[in-house]
Amino acid sequence: MSGPDRPLVAILMGSKSDWDVMRAAHETLDQFGVPHECRVLSAHRTPAETTQYVAGAEGLGFEVVIAAAGGAAHLAGVAAAHTVLPVLGVPMESASLKGLDSLLSTVQMPGGIPVGTLAIGKPGAVNAALLAVAILGVARPALRDKLKSFRAEQARKILAVKLT
Repeated sequence: MSGPDRPLVAILMGSKSDWDVMRAAHETLDQFGVPHECRVLSAHRTPAETTQYVAGAEGLGFEVVIAAAGGAAHLAGVAAAHTVLPVLGVPMESASLKGLDSLLSTVQMPGGIPVGTLAIGKPGAVNAALLAVAILGVARPALRDKLKSFRAEQARKILAVKLT
């Protein structure tokens, strides 16, 4: 797809169970009017398809990849290994270590293959989308202005809080 509706951000997750969290990234990008695509691709169960998709992402017009990073967090790392596009990893909460395993394996990528690492879970998914908006906004003043308005609205809400 080309033109204004072509997806600029790819949101990837290793299984449908990650959608409960990654939906927050989807909704945030929708809020800003950023075209994106959401896919289930597994670094372990569909390695060839995952590699093909990520390696071809730049040629398809994508500019940012957001990847759910569960457990060993290989999806974000594999994505980063196959593209020079910014890859933003969202650590998923795990049953055994509450997402600390996902966080540490995402943030500890070897030098030379960066993955921008966000918070564990939904706050990380929202912030990954907001960071993607900021990245895209470098070359898109209208998008940057939407982000400025979003931040101003956050400030207005906080300043309007009355405790007594």
